Amino acid sequence: MERARSIIRTSIAGIAVNLILAVFKFIVGTASNSVSIRMDAVNNVSDALSSLITIIGTMLSTKAPDRNHPFGYGRTEYLSALLIGMLIVYAGATSLFESAQRIVHPQPIEYSTATFIVMAAAIICKIVTGTYIQKWGKALDSEALIASGHDSVHDSILTLSALIAALIMIFSGINIEAYVGALISVFIIKSGIDTLRITVSDILGERISADLAQAVKQSILEFPEVEDVFDLAIHSYGKDTMVGSAHIEVADALKASWIDNLQRNIAEKVLKDTGVMMMGVSIYAVNSRDETVIEMRDKIRELAGRYEDIIQVNGFYVDQVDKAIKFAILVNFGKTDKTAVRDMLKRDVEKCYPGYEVYITIDYDFA
Repeated sequence: MERARSIIRTSIAGIAVNLILAVFKFIVGTASNSVSIRMDAVNNVSDALSSLITIIGTMLSTKAPDRNHPFGYGRTEYLSALLIGMLIVYAGATSLFESAQRIVHPQPIEYSTATFIVMAAAIICKIVTGTYIQKWGKALDSEALIASGHDSVHDSILTLSALIAALIMIFSGINIEAYVGALISVFIIKSGIDTLRITVSDILGERISADLAQAVKQSILEFPEVEDVFDLAIHSYGKDTMVGSAHIEVADALKASWIDNLQRNIAEKVLKDTGVMMMGVSIYAVNSRDETVIEMRDKIRELAGRYEDIIQVNGFYVDQVDKAIKFAILVNFGKTDKTAVRDMLKRDVEKCYPGYEVYITIDYDFA
């Protein structure tokens, strides 16, 4: 809730600044008949609306989980960022159309002292506001705020372009302000597309950060019974709700009661250390006392090492009663035909250990 309140406070500050700038720019742009200044005002309005959408999305994201949405409404932040991107693209396209009309049908422009005062003040305000919003966006891990802050700083450059166009008009008589307006529009559209690209990537589900993956694995490995951690997968349901699962290797001599207690303790510790809810901790049993099996494991890892697409072998276990060799391989994510790699390794293992059934599972490099 504190994170949500901070995002809302920051967004309200952005709305206030953008609306004030939009009013002054629109007045000056209308008085001087400058399309570039008016387009800059439109951009400020779109920024204010973006901040408003951020507030609405943040408020919805804090809604408590219910029966239909047991992991809460955190992903509404992604939807609000998506709307912001669409709004920015629309504003840019509208601005580009009007600028194109001015290029085809030029109109006289009259600049005043007030024009330069407003534009210079706008540049300073946008830099200060954008830096402030970006700072809080990074601190709060809010993509919407980061995008809004970046866009605000970027806008100061566009306003500077309009100011330069005005100076060129005054001192040389050359009217390039419609072209500058078109340039501003293109940058606005690009900013919107970037926001959409980042947000769509979040919605599709990105690979978790290496830092988070390492933190979760390290938390699990602090239990002496755990020999290694594999197949870590973490799903985000918003910035404050992450659900994970993993495989762990433990000695085959451990009793079910010990394993049950271990799984519960792992879930509790990982949540406390990283904020990730471990919904599943699966077990790979390891032949910890059989020297013959250890030699077999080392030999099979050597065989797997001959394949450049196999990253590692894990979950190795040999059932001497049923004559079965079981293990998993982690295959390079870029390899399209992972089953072909598995089948080739399986044939190699069967040649080395005739009489054994070989079972190989393909793991996926999620983290």
